[in-house]
Amino acid sequence: MQSVDVQQFIADGFVKVEQVVPREVGDEARALLWQRIGLSPDDPSGWTQPVVWTADLTGEGPFGEFVNSPRLHAALDAVAGPGGWQRRGSVGNMPIRFPRVPPAEDRGWHVDANTQRPDGTWGVSGRPATLLLLVLFSEVGPDDAPTRIRVGSQRDLAKVLTEEVRDPMQMGPLFDETGQDRPVALATGSPGDAYVVHPFAVHAAQEHLGTEPRFMAQAPVMLTTPLAPGNGATALARAIDW
Repeated sequence: MQSVDVQQFIADGFVKVEQVVPREVGDEARALLWQRIGLSPDDPSGWTQPVVWTADLTGEGPFGEFVNSPRLHAALDAVAGPGGWQRRGSVGNMPIRFPRVPPAEDRGWHVDANTQRPDGTWGVSGRPATLLLLVLFSEVGPDDAPTRIRVGSQRDLAKVLTEEVRDPMQMGPLFDETGQDRPVALATGSPGDAYVVHPFAVHAAQEHLGTEPRFMAQAPVMLTTPLAPGNGATALARAIDW
């Protein structure tokens, strides 16, 4: 079962996977997250922070349905190759973005840390050991702070990264310049949708201009073998002409 357009992933550096789980499972997950952060969808007076972080660390209930979804697994097989990625036991970290408040200063272009150093810390290198998974737990339209992705920027970044593991917090100017002339796509969708994103695809958060909070998870998926020239003909490698 293949649930994604592999050629689109190769060209763009990301691909949407619709309905990894049914919408009602996404709605159930969102209801649990409201309880977890101690706020209410019916009381906007409590929405005072632009971003509230929470997490799923156990894979309980609807979150387990996400990480164990056959449709998601088929999408990861299509991108990283069967056996090329490691299953997650939980969804992981989730930034919940709220409208009607001044935005957080966390909207710079970047890629997520993708390489572990010998001391256990993480940085960015040209030999990534992860890909990025975005999971939607709410309706996300163009005004609802969808993640921005520079289409095709994975090819640009692959040309400038080396095996050196660098601190992403010090790479802002490089990220700002990489792929700056490329079109920007928005990770919009419905509860239960997901995006598989290349580890070199430059992306960014943005201000919430809508009316309802945006619930999304951003989860690294570990690769069985770090991505490197000559280590396979997967869509991950083909997306950067390796």
